[in-house]
Amino acid sequence: MVSKRLVSRQGGDVVQGIAGKVALVTGASRGIGLGIAQRLVDEGAKVCITARKQDVLDEAVNQLGAANAIGIAGKADDPAHREDAVRRTVETFGSLDLLVNNAGINPVAGPLIDFDLGAARKTVEVNALGALAWTQEAYRAWMKDHGGSVVNISSVSGVKPAPMIGMYGASKAMLISLTETLAVELGPTIRVNAVAPAIVKTAFAEPLYQGNEDGVAAKYPLRRLGVPEDVAGSVVFLLSDDAAWLTGQTITLDGGITLAGGH
Repeated sequence: MVSKRLVSRQGGDVVQGIAGKVALVTGASRGIGLGIAQRLVDEGAKVCITARKQDVLDEAVNQLGAANAIGIAGKADDPAHREDAVRRTVETFGSLDLLVNNAGINPVAGPLIDFDLGAARKTVEVNALGALAWTQEAYRAWMKDHGGSVVNISSVSGVKPAPMIGMYGASKAMLISLTETLAVELGPTIRVNAVAPAIVKTAFAEPLYQGNEDGVAAKYPLRRLGVPEDVAGSVVFLLSDDAAWLTGQTITLDGGITLAGGH
């Protein structure tokens, strides 16, 4: 017998287990985060998006639809902002079933041997500890009693060495480790997974390909860079019931570049 889920997917219907759910996506006023939020809304979810600037968030909410989304501005590493965003999400939409930890920074590039330790601490604080703190907040407010699914946005630089962005990569490697440990600790009612994208065409990653996109893309077996929709599809799959037996996993989204020996 073919499962109803398989029939639904083959028929082009929405991903199972997303419609009617409530999600919070950090760092989602543009780029990968906004792409994920848009896909979630398209699949029938309600979404809270966060970022630093309220005016940019307001534009994103208009794109998503005011009935589908709210935007709450603040710094990802601010405890008061995290508490406020989670509380208002539950108050507005009635639950918090899905969490995507997308907020990240890369304030300084350069060799680790010369890296400013203050910048290193800030990178780890936002990229790794911030994701842990958002997960703790969502757990206490809703997921502890009701279950849920979490996806962390890591990076291929957390999977293999990435010279010149080594501290960013180290923070993303820590995030993968946190993903695995949380998956063990929070099962069976909460699943925790991650994705590790290579270069995705966003303002954040633009310095890595600006002025030479064709040359950079030529190193990828799929001969193109990623786009936010590529990441969004995998994230929504991991959040959905279609991934109900997946936890503690990191999907490398890289167009084949790591297999080809690149970064």
